[in-house]
Amino acid sequence: MELRQLRYFLVVAEELHFGRAAERLHITQPPLTVAVRRLEHELGVQLFDRTTRRVSLTPAGHAFRDRIQSAVAYLDGAAGEVADVAAGRSGKIRVGFVSSASYTTVPEAIRTFRQQRPRVDLVLNPLTSGEQIEQLLDGNLDLGLVRDPGDIPGLDIELLSTEDLVVVLPEAHPLAGSAEIRPQDLEGEPMILFPYRLMPGFVSRVLRVFEPLTTPPTVVQQAIHQETVLGLVAAGLGISVLPESVRRFNMPGVTTRPLLGRPQTELHVARGPGRHPAADDFIACLKGGTLAAS
Repeated sequence: MELRQLRYFLVVAEELHFGRAAERLHITQPPLTVAVRRLEHELGVQLFDRTTRRVSLTPAGHAFRDRIQSAVAYLDGAAGEVADVAAGRSGKIRVGFVSSASYTTVPEAIRTFRQQRPRVDLVLNPLTSGEQIEQLLDGNLDLGLVRDPGDIPGLDIELLSTEDLVVVLPEAHPLAGSAEIRPQDLEGEPMILFPYRLMPGFVSRVLRVFEPLTTPPTVVQQAIHQETVLGLVAAGLGISVLPESVRRFNMPGVTTRPLLGRPQTELHVARGPGRHPAADDFIACLKGGTLAAS
């Protein structure tokens, strides 16, 4: 018994006329008649009473129609849903992001994506770059917004944006009034930074700024999120170096100053081995694009 046979039967049961049913199905009448007779043979019952004047359902035909209508509708719905998922029109996409992206790139992308792909469930996970890379490789994330990742085997990585690194200082710091800060101005300063294992690329980029110094800043405290780093700087525990977008926080008690030479940090979007159909659409939103209608 084939699904095609069941669909043919339901159309004939609705039309009660083989000619009209064939027209609806865009086939000729002989193969439709053959398909229905084959179905009757497989079931071992007569589904239709046929005369030269009319076609009607037998009691067995009525019972069979009532039982299979919902099943065929369910299968048709499942097929449509699978097609929508494959085309990126529905389903679920899991996205990780570093804290700095939560107030720059991510909010507008989420608004655009939800407006244009309302049937795709967007699951957002605030994670460090290291955590995202691990989950992408394990298949637990579809996309990740990571800082300064470098080349990672098994991941497709694309640059989204660059921004300057800035020095974050307590408001009362002697350098707080400087127009620009040289790396050597920070020799021996206590510094607050992310743990290397969680943000390896970003931490390496910051430490490279101070490589030429005889006495580079000393990491005295580690914190996972930018908000925590800012709070520790405001408390006077040390200075930090963060992406320029941190200025949007307006954290009381801290000030930011540009670094000489304007060293930069990069925000990338990373994809794991199993590419989700909606991934390209979300990346287009991250880039400020408009999705094609579907």
